[in-house]
Amino acid sequence: MTDAPVIGILALQGDVREHLIALAAADVVARPVRRPEELAEVDGLVLPGGESTTISKLAVLFGVMEPLRARVRGGMPVYGTCAGMIMLADKILDPRSGQETVGGIDMIVRRNAFGRQNESFEAAVDVDGVEGDPVEGVFIRAPWVESVGAGAEVLAEYDGHIVAVRQGNALATSFHPELTGDHRVHALFVDMVRAERTAESL
Repeated sequence: MTDAPVIGILALQGDVREHLIALAAADVVARPVRRPEELAEVDGLVLPGGESTTISKLAVLFGVMEPLRARVRGGMPVYGTCAGMIMLADKILDPRSGQETVGGIDMIVRRNAFGRQNESFEAAVDVDGVEGDPVEGVFIRAPWVESVGAGAEVLAEYDGHIVAVRQGNALATSFHPELTGDHRVHALFVDMVRAERTAESL
């Protein structure tokens, strides 16, 4: 276990505990990250669901936004769910005042595209790279991807809208796989982290 990857969850706001559980099921060391020195110790990072504007402002306040951008640019694997997807977008279609993103995926994202909290829903989603049955997607005030650039790969669509994207070591989903007990998307991310660690050791 000592050689297990260490994956952080940005723990400024949002559903951190559920990601800790999902990652623990994939045989990695999972820990919350709030500060730059904690970010420096992880092999990969999850940006959880929550309120993207709040997470953005807290990341700046805690001094973690710039180090996070630098690590993502440097190839650290990162996975964003819901608000985390917004954080990984190079562009937000309708940003709130003062809202910043980490970037890393050449995509344009629309916030709250699937509706308000009371319009949340679950749906089966076929995700490229996840074997077996469709993933049960939980959509809560979820964004969708309006468009992607040439470098981004669409992994899943729902109702004609892009809901999962990957670009290099960055992965993002509109939905919350951590809320279902199905940890296959997290396992896909863990595989990305392990592959990056192997590449760095060569």
